[in-house]
Amino acid sequence: MGKLDDKVVLVTGASRGIGKAIAELFAAEGARVACTARTIEEGSHQLSGSLRTTVDGILARGGEATAVPADVSEFENCEKAVERVRDTYGPIDVLINNAALTYFLPISTFSTGKWLRSVAVNFHAPFYLSQLVLADMLPRKSGAIVNISSGAAIGPGRGPYPEPALRGGTLYGAEKAALERFTQGLAQEVYPENVAVTCVSPSQIVPTPGVMYHQLLQDENDPRAENVEMMARAALLLATEPVDKVTGRVTYSQEILAEFGWIEKGQGTGIDRVGSGYSQI
Repeated sequence: MGKLDDKVVLVTGASRGIGKAIAELFAAEGARVACTARTIEEGSHQLSGSLRTTVDGILARGGEATAVPADVSEFENCEKAVERVRDTYGPIDVLINNAALTYFLPISTFSTGKWLRSVAVNFHAPFYLSQLVLADMLPRKSGAIVNISSGAAIGPGRGPYPEPALRGGTLYGAEKAALERFTQGLAQEVYPENVAVTCVSPSQIVPTPGVMYHQLLQDENDPRAENVEMMARAALLLATEPVDKVTGRVTYSQEILAEFGWIEKGQGTGIDRVGSGYSQI
């Protein structure tokens, strides 16, 4: 028996990295997983990974998955994606808002177009998709929404600033901080209907294809690195534990896994250092 037997799960940004790992683990736990991303085939993006690779891998291991290509930056695309999932598998039980878009630019040179597109993917899409899947969850009084945040939401604090700014961190951090506040607000709204809404960030840096491409880590053995499976397991925990135990939590992968006894001990944000303000509430 799996933790998600016969549950229908929608994972955004499932072509690579954290989204791919979540899709694979959830399928292994018995879920029927709809994988959404823009990259359909290998080679069509500068980074490795694609929906075909994710879905074919799950099917090869005996899991159930389907590819739902979509650009989640626009409501109409989200609407079509959700309808396709319903047509394929039925009502959605779990939503993982993982898709992200980051530009490593300072605000002084950030174009308006890139700004709006980033906000659309990182903040508007979780609203669009949450609203759409709640149409399935609220009448059945059951469901889970897990938002994927980032340590960038913590912010640099007040000055002076002897260390250089994180490249692209101002907008991305603001979007993730907004997502954390959205998480707790929505959690409160839907709590009476037994729907859990949570948010989790990596405790350490996950060596995804994007992270490695932008050289945010030297290699996968970097002491600052965290295995991508940590985030997948944290998302699984938040999607399957009872509502009263997790809803409204803004947390970190190793923090929540250690708290619930899924790992013996952890390190990084949430354990060795304080997380965002919302994680303290």
